[in-house]
Amino acid sequence: MNKSLFTNLIATLFVLAGYLMEQPIILTIGLFALSGAITNWLAVYMLFEKVPGLYGSGVVPNRFEEFKAGIKHLMMEQFFTHENIDRFLTVSDSKSIDLAPVIEKVDLTPSFDALVSTVEKSSLGAMLAMFGGAEALIPLKEPFIDKMKQSLIELSQSEQFNQILVHELEQPNVIADIQTKVANIVDQRLDELTPELVKQIIQDMIKKHLGWLVVWGGVLGGIIGAIAALIN
Repeated sequence: MNKSLFTNLIATLFVLAGYLMEQPIILTIGLFALSGAITNWLAVYMLFEKVPGLYGSGVVPNRFEEFKAGIKHLMMEQFFTHENIDRFLTVSDSKSIDLAPVIEKVDLTPSFDALVSTVEKSSLGAMLAMFGGAEALIPLKEPFIDKMKQSLIELSQSEQFNQILVHELEQPNVIADIQTKVANIVDQRLDELTPELVKQIIQDMIKKHLGWLVVWGGVLGGIIGAIAALIN
């Protein structure tokens, strides 16, 4: 149900009833309620749309760049501050910094190739050549890679490794670099916004609550109208 339409309709019925029945109190209540509801509805409408002749209307499209700057300032000054990033890194432990998924995706083939090349160039190279050269080590490739990944995962989960990692991440230049990258991401996302998209987002979020402004504008306007009619 459209609260604004319903409120204005009720107020209009009061105006018509008071006029047709020649009841000044009902007419006054209806007029005040209608004026309150329409005024609040117009105020809500003016937030998003430009109304010719009404200065200050179209706040969202007119202040769009300031709106985006405000979002960025909020993100960088309240959430991604130096202190907040440092606090996150300080409380991190080996369980919260899980590098296992990263290690699993790393291609360790170059490591195996480097090992084979080292063996070939060493004093064992001649002996290896007698058994078929580098080709003889190919069956060891997959077991070697699996073992290396398992060893790296165990290392990354050790307390000592995690302390070293957190210490390095807490360096000022690292945190500054994180802030710069976050700011760039925020800028990219904000550049994708358009005034129409922002207007739609805000309207969807507060449509329900702004509707009550119109309702209470009509109710309070009607009460004021009743008081004014009784006084007269």
